[in-house]
Amino acid sequence: MNAQILETNKRKFKGGENITALYGRLSCDDDLQGDSNSIKNQKAILEKYATDHGFTNLQFYMDDGYSGTTFNRPAFQKMLHDIEEGQVSTVIVKDMSRFGRDYIMVGYYTEIYFQNAKVRFIAVNDGVDTANANISENDLTPFKNVFNEWYAKDTSKKVRSVLRAKGISGKHLCNCPPYGYLKDKDNKDLWYVEEKAAAVIKEIYSLCMKGYGPTQIARKLTEDHIDSPILWKIQHGVNYNSEKFEHPEVWTTHTVTRILSNPTYLGHTVNFRTRKKSYKSNVVEFLPESDWVVFENTHEAIIDQETYDTVQRLRGCKRRPERLGEMSVFSGMLFCADCGNKMYINRCKKYKDYQKCHFDCATYRKGTPKHRGCTSHGINLDTVEEIVLGDLKRVFAMAKNNEKEFVSLLQSNMGSETRKTLSAKTAEYNDGERRIKELDRIIQRLYEDNVNGKISDERFMKMSQNYESEQAALTERVKVLKKELSAVAEQDDNTERFLRLVRKYTEITEITPEIVRTFIEKIIVHEKEVIDGKKTQCVEIIYNCVGAIPYIEK
Repeated sequence: MNAQILETNKRKFKGGENITALYGRLSCDDDLQGDSNSIKNQKAILEKYATDHGFTNLQFYMDDGYSGTTFNRPAFQKMLHDIEEGQVSTVIVKDMSRFGRDYIMVGYYTEIYFQNAKVRFIAVNDGVDTANANISENDLTPFKNVFNEWYAKDTSKKVRSVLRAKGISGKHLCNCPPYGYLKDKDNKDLWYVEEKAAAVIKEIYSLCMKGYGPTQIARKLTEDHIDSPILWKIQHGVNYNSEKFEHPEVWTTHTVTRILSNPTYLGHTVNFRTRKKSYKSNVVEFLPESDWVVFENTHEAIIDQETYDTVQRLRGCKRRPERLGEMSVFSGMLFCADCGNKMYINRCKKYKDYQKCHFDCATYRKGTPKHRGCTSHGINLDTVEEIVLGDLKRVFAMAKNNEKEFVSLLQSNMGSETRKTLSAKTAEYNDGERRIKELDRIIQRLYEDNVNGKISDERFMKMSQNYESEQAALTERVKVLKKELSAVAEQDDNTERFLRLVRKYTEITEITPEIVRTFIEKIIVHEKEVIDGKKTQCVEIIYNCVGAIPYIEK
């Protein structure tokens, strides 16, 4: 108990008679149990008790929709503030569970905090009254608090189990759809797109594709007076607590980042992306993608797959402003061929023309003149732009003029495995699957013959072990084949995806952040070398989905 509370309680409350605080709380789970714990019922019980026992200057502090496992509740915090101001002399609750369900914190407030603040605490239904030390119920209070917390823990387990089953079944787990979607009035499991918000989401993705970062996008949306997701939800009747936000009209970096990384905008239901660390904590942690449960095409998409994938690549390779303000289109995309480190732009004030800036290997830049660790691999920005633009035009021409030949080139470039080998592996996979099922039937028959006495136990053990060993080996082989066949299928899919990207553009006349991030994964720069008396430098362009695209010899 701090000295401030003791000091303020020594002074007479200037407002007059001290407050009798009537505190009530109702969580969402409590509300499902009926009217016994309703706010209205708690108020009636508390007011009647206070009046019957001669308490005056009554004031209600009610938290509706707040869990008992946390004490960060608005009305509760207001009551604590009034206690510290020396305004409260008595706190009355319906029962201990209404006060809280964390036995450590409940014990702290009732046995230490209120005692030091000279505040009387009463729990009506539990018979607790700190003003009367002789009441036997006071001795049982710690045990009741433990059971109250156990109830909260048990309820949390049950809720998690229900949500798990709901999530696996393909239903949405969030009570409130993300920004851009609204619930159907007739069927709350169905979402539909709100066009005005969808246009903003598309603009956010477009700005990201053009090279804007989340902070820049948030600032631009705020300056353009675009309604933030908070205001949008309030306008559409979504029950949203905006009071906890100091400036609900302002777009934040966090809000934009979440929109840019939300796969729900692809039209998929994605469950189990996050979880709370504990039923006592509101801290949310993000789970790895392997833990997600995804149900595709459950509602209308706002963002297409290609745009989403491009944005994720861009976000995974952040572009940082240079010291003189501008950001390179290729920032974070150039890599040293020798050490594998990134290459960073080297810009000096003496370069009035930004195109005269050049990239250097990060290992080289971090080293000392006596020990660089790598060579510069330096290359001018205008040279990179010229090489990339020329190669993009080459690839576009190949894809548009002879698509079949281009696809054949990509397929042969992705691996040395021939279609004949692929066909053989497909047949082996199918044969393996059939044999595994056949072995299941054979083992089942052996077991039945053994039970019926047709074959001895010794014979059964020997034969079943052989069949089970064969089945185990086949199962492992089928897993390997499945993985290899899936990789080939993914390669074919990536080729089609790349062609879809190409078809979106009629031609490329200049380098833009959107084009670079859409088509290029990274650029590998080799050190300069002299061949036949001429200085040359090799630059490899690795394209998204398909890798490096070789030249066709004519």
